[in-house]
Amino acid sequence: MRYLHTMLRVRNLDVAMKFYRDAMGLKEVRRVDNEKGRFTLVFLCAAEDEGLFKAAPQNRGAPLVELTYNWDEEKYGEDRHFGHLAYEVDDIYATCDRLMKAGVTINRPPRDGNMAFVRSPDLHSIELLQKGEPKPPAEPWASMPNTGHW
Repeated sequence: MRYLHTMLRVRNLDVAMKFYRDAMGLKEVRRVDNEKGRFTLVFLCAAEDEGLFKAAPQNRGAPLVELTYNWDEEKYGEDRHFGHLAYEVDDIYATCDRLMKAGVTINRPPRDGNMAFVRSPDLHSIELLQKGEPKPPAEPWASMPNTGHW
């Protein structure tokens, strides 16, 4: 398993960028504007990690901070600003199976063979992403419903 990123929700993207980019010195390495979902994702890395980011396939080469800005105003409360930690795993199905057998809640099963969310005992969301190409959908995962919220 390899650490990928931490997602943080931000209320004002311009103010957040002044802090993370201008004050902290992080570099913006990718931006996604999703009109359908009405959100923007900004991925930042430390200057020393920029080479790792550029050298890796699928832009997963460096530890990143993901700023998530929802275009429509939302009231998060203090517990919703932290989004999730993300890890890349060699086999998403085997990882989720092992975690489920250990009593871990699978909030979003890996139905697509690529992404799952699990919940820590303190109710933090952990995103798991399949290393390389997504695995073909497989049972019981493909038809498993969500078991909670992330």
